[in-house]
Amino acid sequence: MLRLDTRFLQGFPEALSQHASLLEEARERLLAKRKTPGSMLGWMDLPEDTETLREVRRYREANPWVEDFVLVGIGGSALGPKALEAAFHEGGVRFHYLDHVEPEPVLRLLRDLDPGKTLVNAVSKSGSTAETLAGLAVLLKWLRAHLGEAWRRHLVVTTDPEEGPLRAFAEREGLKAFAIPKEVGGRFSVLSPVGLLPLAFAGADLDALLMGARKANETALAPLEESLPLKTALLLHLHRHLPVHVFMVYSERLRHLPSWFVQLHDESLGKVDQRGQRVGTTAVPALGPQDQHAQVQLFREGPLDKLLALVIPEAPVEDLEIPEVEGLKAASYLFGKTLFRLLQAEAEATYRALAEAGQKVYALYLSEVSPYAVGWLLQHLMWQTAFLGELWGVNAFDQPGVELGKRLTFALLGRPGYGEG
Repeated sequence: MLRLDTRFLQGFPEALSQHASLLEEARERLLAKRKTPGSMLGWMDLPEDTETLREVRRYREANPWVEDFVLVGIGGSALGPKALEAAFHEGGVRFHYLDHVEPEPVLRLLRDLDPGKTLVNAVSKSGSTAETLAGLAVLLKWLRAHLGEAWRRHLVVTTDPEEGPLRAFAEREGLKAFAIPKEVGGRFSVLSPVGLLPLAFAGADLDALLMGARKANETALAPLEESLPLKTALLLHLHRHLPVHVFMVYSERLRHLPSWFVQLHDESLGKVDQRGQRVGTTAVPALGPQDQHAQVQLFREGPLDKLLALVIPEAPVEDLEIPEVEGLKAASYLFGKTLFRLLQAEAEATYRALAEAGQKVYALYLSEVSPYAVGWLLQHLMWQTAFLGELWGVNAFDQPGVELGKRLTFALLGRPGYGEG
């Protein structure tokens, strides 16, 4: 379950009523684009894609030998899988991410891996991402050197269903290749094979994850009073004059989720709008309770330029009692309580302290950190982002600023067709 708490944002119920027509129109505009080729709204349908789920499961069952899983990808190709694997990894297979091009960590990884027990998953929607192709080339040379012609069993590709260098390479070499649907962009792809394949090897409950995402779809399309993504989109819209949006998660298992959200929010909404105006707010990741001892000082007493969202679990999956320790009198107030009770108290205290300091803050409560609840949260945030694109007059599904950086990189490295002049 996902629950919104706006107790410290006075007047929000009235604002929701006042902006009802604005929100309904934004939803209608978004849904009207759903069948238009190139609208990139295919992420809405991913929770219903049972055929891909079966394909992923069959592949996992056919490869029980895997002990190390290396995901080669960057941005949306790695952030979502990393966030979910860290949350729901059941042990067994070890995970590694080549989401960078720093040579020393890559060399260290290659020295530690057994190629005969390693599966490499190269992930890129376009199939032409420079960092991914570079990492793939390094790992491919390593696999061939150790395994000879048997290397093909140790490489699986996730890419465009028809086009791009990775798709062509997979077809030429006879590799297993999973498809990222044409109408699904990278930062909206976590519930496609981009995320499902690694999670299958992590032992996560994929059925529950997708079930939660289906619940998010249901709430997105519900009447306004029940539509959670429209409500949170309105919260961000009403506070768009505040340049910073803090996304703070009270769960160590979800420690990578804020980074996934930062890309989703910033890359989707930091744009030039239809009137030629620069729009967007800057998402800042934070983790509780660690950042209570780091960023919260700034959040509480620094500039009043932030809208803060706290993501707080309401119950643990498992808990651990804090035992009494003789001679440790300073901790006596903790004895007999549980770790989750401490976490809960710290989250509530931070919530109240931020509000009392005049910061704009709201909470999203997860019933627990489970695949169902997190699947709901992920899909909810994608709907929220899509609705904000309509409210702010931008295309939430392109990234022209990123593409410029790619072109300049290609030019500096001498890729044909990308001269520096």
